[in-house]
Amino acid sequence: MSQAEKIIITGAPLHWQDVVAVARHGAVLELSNDAWARIDNAQAIVQRIVASGERAYGVNTGLGGLSNVSLQDEQLSQLSRNTLLSHACGVGPVLADEQTRAIICAAIHNYSHGKSGLHRRVVEGLLALLNRGITPQVPSQGSVGYLTHMAHVGIALLGVGNVSYRGQITSAQQALAEEGLQPVQLGAKDGLCLVNGTPCMTGLSCLAIADVTRLLRWADVIGAMSFEAQRGQIEAFDAEIIALKPHPGMQQVGVNLRGLLEGSEVIASSKGIRTQDALSIRSIPQVHGAARDQLEHAIRQVEAELNGCTDNPLLLGTPDNFRVMSQANPHGQSVAMAADLLAIAMAEIGSIAERRLDRLVNPHVSGLPAFLVANPGVNSGMMIVQYVAASLCAENRQLAQPAVLDNYITSGLQEDHLSMGTNAALKLHRALENCTQILAIEYLLAAQAFEFIKEQRFGAGTDVAWRLLREKVPAYDQDRWLAPDIAAAASVLKDPKLPHDVLPDLH
Repeated sequence: MSQAEKIIITGAPLHWQDVVAVARHGAVLELSNDAWARIDNAQAIVQRIVASGERAYGVNTGLGGLSNVSLQDEQLSQLSRNTLLSHACGVGPVLADEQTRAIICAAIHNYSHGKSGLHRRVVEGLLALLNRGITPQVPSQGSVGYLTHMAHVGIALLGVGNVSYRGQITSAQQALAEEGLQPVQLGAKDGLCLVNGTPCMTGLSCLAIADVTRLLRWADVIGAMSFEAQRGQIEAFDAEIIALKPHPGMQQVGVNLRGLLEGSEVIASSKGIRTQDALSIRSIPQVHGAARDQLEHAIRQVEAELNGCTDNPLLLGTPDNFRVMSQANPHGQSVAMAADLLAIAMAEIGSIAERRLDRLVNPHVSGLPAFLVANPGVNSGMMIVQYVAASLCAENRQLAQPAVLDNYITSGLQEDHLSMGTNAALKLHRALENCTQILAIEYLLAAQAFEFIKEQRFGAGTDVAWRLLREKVPAYDQDRWLAPDIAAAASVLKDPKLPHDVLPDLH
């Protein structure tokens, strides 16, 4: 691992790209000396509370609906261990390794502020999980905001449960032993800190932001290809017209589309062939631009949460002059709403893409061979891939229903308004995968449409995108197994180096 592939938490703001670098690309995570000093100061406050016997929620009391039960001495360490074991009750398929790593990264940054109170050895244990490639197996379902996911991370520190390690699933105990690591001994408040806060929804949302950012760029590229294949009227993207509606995202999409289509003989020769295009063709700047503006809003919400202190209680001051504050910072309403908003935005990106690709295969409006195959009839061509896109769009409409509205009551009426932010982030990930497949299908169809009009020169960017796909997927001359073609197109869209490496002016 080179020095460049290292993220050091200092106290300066962390950005979503930093979480993605650690979670997805294996960057090493470290804490500065100042961050460790903050952690030690908060732990010293916890020790002072324990010594004094002053009641403080989660330090020397039970949790949630048991917050009025006082505890002392060896019960405090046992409470921390029991908290993890009892809370590790998630169900369903496990998270992807990168999703769990993003959660751990967000949790460590929360602790680095020095307002949580857990012992440094716990943070050292979490850093070891990340930097040694030991990834707890975390069931994806069962969180109303936090708790279960983090508990499954926490039990790995104890040597309990299973982990992903060196490409295999093994016991946490064995993985720790192979790395020469001892199970972590927990003290007062350690268990509560490990299950508290908003790192689940925040870490997951950072990964989603990376995917949304990449897909929105591809949506412009692929939308421009569909526009060109259907001989769109370029006046709809005129810079002066676009500027009359000053949404920032809309302006950027206009710039992208004009750059992608620059020099197109297809577009130049098509001016005036119709008064106006269908809305799915001429409203690309308005629809794609709106999604970009929602992304910018979501980034502000997620990064504010990422850089906030999200435990309950929080510890302020020094061991000689401190306050223990019970409050509701673990409530992740801002992130939940942001994730819900992005799910709506990406459902719309998929929806308009499906309408564009449907027009490509429909001979009544495309001006191209039916279903984009030279001999329709004996060949069904691209007929059924549109069905697939329609199905994915329908699922995305379901996933776009806000999770944040689904409030439930837990812990004997003590926790009676919940953000459901982790659910919001997880369904956003599912919507993004669906949107990726829809755009892959549109990419496949638009490239196939180019085969019928390639006697004229394409746009500067659309030509590059067409040739890029042709490196992976040959032209469709007669019916063949289509699923691998869609998978190949999707793999292009998932490449983190694209589309910037191919189209450097794309934003």
